[in-house]
Amino acid sequence: MTGQRAPGPGGAGAHFQQMYYTSCEHGLSGFSGFQFNAVSGGVSAETRHAVEALAGYEPPRSLVESETPEQLDRCPVNLCYRPYGPDRHAATVLCVRYVGRDSARRFGNYFAHALHSEDFPAAGRGLLGIELWDSPVWTRRVSPTTDIPVLVEPPPRGPLGPRAVHAVLLAHPHGGRLPDLLAAVFAALTDHGSVVVADDTTERIAHWFAAVSYLLPPRLARRLSFATYVFRPARSRLHLIGTLPEAQLDFAPDEEDAYTVFDFARGRFPADVPLEPAVRALVELLTRIGVGSVRPVWAWTRDFAAGGEEKPQDWHAPLAAAALSGGIALAGADVDALLGWLPGAAHLGPRRAQLAADLYRGHRTLDDARLTVLSDIAKAAGDTALHQEIEGKLHESRMRAHMAGGEDATEPARIVDPEVRARATALWERLLATEVTTTRQRVRLLLWADGAHLAPPEEVLEREALTVARALLGAPSSGARLRQEAEDLAGRLPQLREALATAVQEALQSRDGQEQLFSQFPAALLRERDLSDRPLLLEHYWRSRAEREPERTVELMFRILGVRGRAAPDADLLHALWRHPRPVWTHDEAIEVAGGLLPEGFRAEPVGQWLDRAVNQPIDDEEQLDLCLRLCELLEAPARFAGLPPEAQRRVLTTLELDAALRTTREATELAQVFAIQEADMWAAPHALKRYRLLPAMLRLPADIGRMSARCPDFGHSLLDRYLRAVHRAATETGRVDDVRFSHVAAVAAVRTTGLVQAHRDLVDAVRRHTGDHWRPADLERLERAVQPHHAQLADYYRGCAEARLSGARKVANKVSSALPFRRRSGKSKGE
Repeated sequence: MTGQRAPGPGGAGAHFQQMYYTSCEHGLSGFSGFQFNAVSGGVSAETRHAVEALAGYEPPRSLVESETPEQLDRCPVNLCYRPYGPDRHAATVLCVRYVGRDSARRFGNYFAHALHSEDFPAAGRGLLGIELWDSPVWTRRVSPTTDIPVLVEPPPRGPLGPRAVHAVLLAHPHGGRLPDLLAAVFAALTDHGSVVVADDTTERIAHWFAAVSYLLPPRLARRLSFATYVFRPARSRLHLIGTLPEAQLDFAPDEEDAYTVFDFARGRFPADVPLEPAVRALVELLTRIGVGSVRPVWAWTRDFAAGGEEKPQDWHAPLAAAALSGGIALAGADVDALLGWLPGAAHLGPRRAQLAADLYRGHRTLDDARLTVLSDIAKAAGDTALHQEIEGKLHESRMRAHMAGGEDATEPARIVDPEVRARATALWERLLATEVTTTRQRVRLLLWADGAHLAPPEEVLEREALTVARALLGAPSSGARLRQEAEDLAGRLPQLREALATAVQEALQSRDGQEQLFSQFPAALLRERDLSDRPLLLEHYWRSRAEREPERTVELMFRILGVRGRAAPDADLLHALWRHPRPVWTHDEAIEVAGGLLPEGFRAEPVGQWLDRAVNQPIDDEEQLDLCLRLCELLEAPARFAGLPPEAQRRVLTTLELDAALRTTREATELAQVFAIQEADMWAAPHALKRYRLLPAMLRLPADIGRMSARCPDFGHSLLDRYLRAVHRAATETGRVDDVRFSHVAAVAAVRTTGLVQAHRDLVDAVRRHTGDHWRPADLERLERAVQPHHAQLADYYRGCAEARLSGARKVANKVSSALPFRRRSGKSKGE
């Protein structure tokens, strides 16, 4: 090994630091055992730790006791390479060999010779880590001193090279698996997984690693970490891990997804390596180029790369460009990659036009979409002749494809050149006259003419527009595509909108039963301003818009009334606009109607009926309840209220009175009495107020204990159940017992349970037991006084609980409790 002293850690020039690591008597540690035998000056502690982590070596079981030079030469060699840092310029490469016995004559010793550089590409002058396989630079002999020189010259390459590697893999029985291996390495570089390569010798493994390294983009190859031999691959997280057949390839279930195994010795390979299509196409292109020829192509690729390529898919187009310029045939995916990349590859300068020309002349079967891209590239690159040549080929096929509406149809681009536009216009008129057979073809040709900015004669446009308008009215069930295209054309072509208005007016005036015309095509084709001077069409237009945009129905109803000069809608108009099985306004719609009608409008018979149905419609949540209340408040205004039917007036007043009671009543029992309406007599709004707001309002008010305890059983099952459960929760809450909470708890405790269902008896019993067991003595005394007039036995119970709490003698309370007709802790209620 040769070397020389570097000027020091801070000296100029990239170089390699050297380190020897083995089990020896003399080294940096000062005692015998595994240690650094010698290092170059300036090696950091961080670098030494990294080398120690990478240098570990475990020989195959059959070679552990190797001792003679011949035996040791058969032991697998681990050439390990690992880059560091955000740009991966710093890297460590080491060669680890088994040396058998250490100085104490124990087997298991190995010798690791490591090279480290903070700028590996510069120090190695383009050298790849794998090219140091079997390099003369490596030694396995300990140094007599602890200081060894740095290498200021690149270490010599080993025997691996592209052609040699290609020849070896060509003869390998599984050489055809190289594309899959390359795909797996791309996936590992992207997803941080590992690829395990098993073969009969580490020399073969090194050839696999070299093949992958040569095929990878050089920048990615320098980021590829690898080790040609690891006995236990599951303990490594490098990108490429080599191992022998007798090594342990068992992975834990949670590790299997992180490792992709290629066992070339046994012929076992992964079923599939998932990759993005662009990366898969890159793999296929690299495979066609081949290991033996790829290096010069990567050298050419530098002329096409922008410099910011990082991910594998970023390299596909620059490599395809290099291959194209070198005469290498491209596949369809490569052509597509180039076409997608060239428009933004302004850094290529004049080479971009040359690539476009090579693509055009070398791939005569490109479809119109690809030719369009090429044409745009040629134009952007300044090659006018190529652009015009491609455009001339495209115009007719574009027009025909657009007329047919096929999958390959593209939107027309504006034709600027006057001569080209004149030829295109003549072709367009000929197609209209001789080849158009359907309305959709005619519409699409008209769209193409507009998009290409052709200038056909005005009489031709008017004639074709009227033909389209009549066809649309005569075939209202045409497909969705024709609908969309006709709408698009109407937005662009004023002649079509005028023709449609004329055709619809004639149809409405000349034939009965044509009112639904606007519910078909014209409602989407004509615009309101196109009908401003046609009142009949306007009303039908608005009716169709209401059907298509139901959220605008009320607004459109008022527009129709404005055109008619009417104050209120009649029944026919209402049923035409709201076509439900049982027509009804939503609360929002009713609010909008009530707010927009003049006072005399409320006296119209259908309006009052519809408002009454709106007030009485089902209410499913509090938001709808709020809307119903807003509607009732709006209808309560005298000018509106007077025009409502009596039933609607009653509903409005009752709803508002109940809502006011929720806000003004001062005692809970009184509020419950206000809502004591039979379920059968309640309509939507009172029922919703009772369901959503009665109980919260009651619990905010104090309860008259006697009245509440007496009235509870009459609440009805639903309200009683919710009330008892709410009071039970209040009774079990901690903290100060305020007067409102106290009054409800006392009222429920005093309820006579005779006649209640068992679940409600249990709730009353639970309130009594919890308060007796957990409330403070002072609150128990309050309960005693509060329930005494209504339930003497319960008052005695609370007195006993309070005394037991204060005296600490529970038997007093137990004695009193045993006389009560309800259980304190267990057992069934006896009723009252």
